[in-house]
Amino acid sequence: MRESVQAEVLMSFLVSEELSFRIPVELRYETRDPYAVRMTFHLPGDAPVTWAFGRELLLDGINRPSGDGDVHIAPTGSETLSDVSIRLQVGSDRALFRVSAPPLVTFLDRTDKMVPLGQERTFGDFEDNLEAALGRILAEENAG
Repeated sequence: MRESVQAEVLMSFLVSEELSFRIPVELRYETRDPYAVRMTFHLPGDAPVTWAFGRELLLDGINRPSGDGDVHIAPTGSETLSDVSIRLQVGSDRALFRVSAPPLVTFLDRTDKMVPLGQERTFGDFEDNLEAALGRILAEENAG
């Protein structure tokens, strides 16, 4: 069985209302972390930056404004499969991207064929990996 799905899409990085440029963004989904989608942004002159967030957040954001916290995803228009805006925020720093919805839908469809939505718990050893990760975090906190 395949363990990951990847795609590359072009997104507009909206620097201001007057300035934007297109950048390649790698989308990645892995069965070992079945709830998350990773987006790696390749900004000119900077090292690639990867954000991970819930697969359902991306799916929901294509159709309606979604997200509380650092990631907000929303359609830009009222028509079906309009462009999608993705706002990423760390503290007071924000980055805004715009992407066409169909490539996101295609990517999400491929992830759903690999791990159907709602069946994430049944795939791989997610529970064991989560337990191991929590154990490492607790051990680091106790050592520090």
